Amino acid sequence: MWETVYYYRKRDKRQQHYKQDVLIYGATPAGITAAITLKKKGYDVRIAECSRFVGGMTTSGLGATDLGAEQAIGGLAKQFYDEIAHHYRIEKCVRFEPQVAERIFKTWLDDHRIDVQTEQFIESVLLEGGQIQQIIMTDGTNYEAKQFIDASYEGDLLAHAGVEYIVGREASTDYKEIYNGVQFGTQHHKFESFIDPYIEEGNPESGLLYGISDEVVKEQNGAGDHRIQAYNFRMCLTKEQKVPFPKPNGYERNHYALLLRYIKAGHWDAMKLHTPLMNGKTDLNNHGAFSTDFIGMNYAFPDANYEEREKMYQQHVTYIAGLLYFLANDEEVPSAIREEVSQWGLAADEFAETGNWPRQLYIREARRMIGEYVMTEHNALQRITCEQPIAIASFHMDSHHCRRIVVNGRVMNEGDIQVPVKPFTIDLRSLLPKKEHCINLTVPVCLSASHIAYGSIRMEPVFMMLGQAAGTVAAIALQEGKPVQDISYEQVKQQLTEQGQVVEWDESFIDDPLRRMEETFGGK
Repeated sequence: MWETVYYYRKRDKRQQHYKQDVLIYGATPAGITAAITLKKKGYDVRIAECSRFVGGMTTSGLGATDLGAEQAIGGLAKQFYDEIAHHYRIEKCVRFEPQVAERIFKTWLDDHRIDVQTEQFIESVLLEGGQIQQIIMTDGTNYEAKQFIDASYEGDLLAHAGVEYIVGREASTDYKEIYNGVQFGTQHHKFESFIDPYIEEGNPESGLLYGISDEVVKEQNGAGDHRIQAYNFRMCLTKEQKVPFPKPNGYERNHYALLLRYIKAGHWDAMKLHTPLMNGKTDLNNHGAFSTDFIGMNYAFPDANYEEREKMYQQHVTYIAGLLYFLANDEEVPSAIREEVSQWGLAADEFAETGNWPRQLYIREARRMIGEYVMTEHNALQRITCEQPIAIASFHMDSHHCRRIVVNGRVMNEGDIQVPVKPFTIDLRSLLPKKEHCINLTVPVCLSASHIAYGSIRMEPVFMMLGQAAGTVAAIALQEGKPVQDISYEQVKQQLTEQGQVVEWDESFIDDPLRRMEETFGGK
């Protein structure tokens, strides 16, 4: 199966040329809703996608939607969840099988006759006068358009277009935030006992267990750095029609020595965040001090070339597949845990093209544009109200751990933070590059936000709504022949409202963020 699981493969040159009104890079949920919005308005649109599949994380195991406030979901995002519920013949449903989400998205694309070109990786971008003219791909394909939308998780189009961005955590002083930057002292997903970090306990000369950084920790809380929150795969598991956890190529038992030490100290929670979906399947996410997050192994991913990304992708596959194999089979793992884990397996009727392994690496955070307006925790905590709202975010500000280190002779994780919020608006200008950088590009996924604000915004339903907003922006810019920065906000707002988007929050809506945080403890 492993030969079918990959991020990047070099393709033969094909020298295709496509010309359309709008080129969307990324068949993520944001890219799909942007495309449908434009197509409904009569524009010729095409999607170029780096993977072989459509739907991003929504069709790749993230079936337990982190929804936040239900009333904040509108437009095509609401239609998506309505169709999920209709499929299962229930009134409401935000937990679904990957294949059902994929079927809905593919139906949408087919019904609107939207062409999706897959395995498209950007080689270069041709700009003239601050406008993107063409995108040239590594296989020689080029796309010419008047408007472009970067709906990728990585932000590759904005980067190749020379748009300003950041990777990592801003210092808390940059935007006068409290929760940005380095974060020690987390209350969640920490080691609950003193765990020795050394191969030979008590002997620093023996070296560190795998996955623990040897860096000397000097920063204080709030310091900025290059680190990003950990990636994983969202595993669709089942006890029924299952495939036993396979032993991955390159399996290294010692990669789980720290987990074994933690288990022997009396802690077993690595598979606790195992959310039931429909038809006996689950969405397994990271939980606790040591789980499916491959902490500290992704810093280079956003700016890496495609061959380097492929290596990191395979390292994540091997690590997470190895984790499940280890827990189910290793003789040193307590028998009760082995028996518990062995009841589960990969869902045999999901992800057939990749041997039942989820296709999309969960890129929780990569590049973040520095655009016309930067969303910060002040927006999320409602200290600042957006002047040009286009959508609502409502999940708590959530960052997974960014590194695993030694502090005072014990192993510690650093970076996790979860801060409850009330529903807050997202500003139109956070989707727009600075005018001096590019005037025909809109960015609904790697939008302009600080690390901690992005931690709330980065949810798949929000991306769907931001994609719809991006499509609306591109359509108006085309119609009026203006830079995206110069179109009328009131016109955007009116059209989004007509499309059923929730643009402003009504305080009469029922909402209890503290309860929601407890119910979704662990987050994304």
